[in-house]
Formats: sequence, structure tokens, C-alpha cells
Amino acid sequence: MRLIIMGPPGAGKGTQAVFIAEHFKIPAISTGDIFRANVTRGTELGVEAQKYMNAGEYVPDEITNLMVRNRIDEPDAERGFLLDGYPRTLAQVEELDGMIAFTGHRLDGVVVLTADRDEIVGRLLQRAQTEGRADDTEDVIRRRQEVFAEQTAPLVEVYRGRGLLVEVDGMGAVEEVTRRIFAALDALPES
Repeated sequence: MRLIIMGPPGAGKGTQAVFIAEHFKIPAISTGDIFRANVTRGTELGVEAQKYMNAGEYVPDEITNLMVRNRIDEPDAERGFLLDGYPRTLAQVEELDGMIAFTGHRLDGVVVLTADRDEIVGRLLQRAQTEGRADDTEDVIRRRQEVFAEQTAPLVEVYRGRGLLVEVDGMGAVEEVTRRIFAALDALPES
């Protein structure tokens, strides 16, 4: 199973990715985690990525594409994967199409979590306090929402046109959102 989970920052993608990955026995691959690991280790890539993350901007495609390509080539992703935070641009969609086609596989579905913008800001401010995330200030959070709307939302239409999109209300109890996701994935046509 090769899946993507999308939605604005703070919509619950990371939380739901864990349940989806466990269910299908595939790795959940989060670009945010990859970026933070590089920042923590102080790698050259991490230093560069930190500049963009602190400004609430996306890390450039060429850096992100290489990291994702390397990650989905790892042995644990042979049976499939769940991408969280990638693709974010139309250019990344094309790059991912090429990566998957090269392996002789196809994308099985795209889950889009929807959520109220003010609720998301509240969630992320709370997470910033609990997890000590310096990059989660209210201004940066609101900028990330704008960037998502400008750059990532058009991808929804691409995947809708391919018949791969399932939109799921991300508001409510975690377990209820998880049930909605699996129901929506079960409703996707087999190809």
C-alpha cells in the first residue's frame, strides 16, 4: 500500500499516520521528522532546512526530493509506505510519480484531513508548549497555513482527478477520525 496523507499543518496527520502505518504494516515517512533529525544532528542539510523551517517556509524541492527518494528506497518501504508532508508542490507530485513508476508500483490513495484553521492554531500552540518547539509561534503557524493554501491545496485537485483522493474530517476524537480514514480508504476503487 502506497499512500499519502495531506492536510494543513496541525490537522492531525502525524497522529493518524501512526495508525495507518501500523494497520498496513508500512513505514510512515514524515518529511518533518527527517528535517528535524538533520537539524538535531547539525548536518549541512539540517542547517539549510532550519532556515526555511524557522521562517514557516517549505524546504526547497531539490533537497526534499532527494531525501524522500532515498527513504522510499530503504528495505522497510519495499511493501509500501505512507508519506506525510510530501508532496507539497505540483513539481513534487511529478517527482513522486517518477519515483513510484521506476519501482513498477502505483500510488493507492491520498487521504486529505480537513480541519478548522483556528482549531489548528490552538492545537499547534499547545504542542509548542508541551514539546518545546521553538518553530511553532503563532505568526509562523499562521504563515504555514497560508503557504499550505497557496502551494499544496492545488494538489488536492490533481489527486481528485486521478480518483485517488479521500477527504476526511480531521476534527473530533482521534479514534473517530481513524475510523473515518479507514472507511474512506475502503471505499476507494481497486485499480
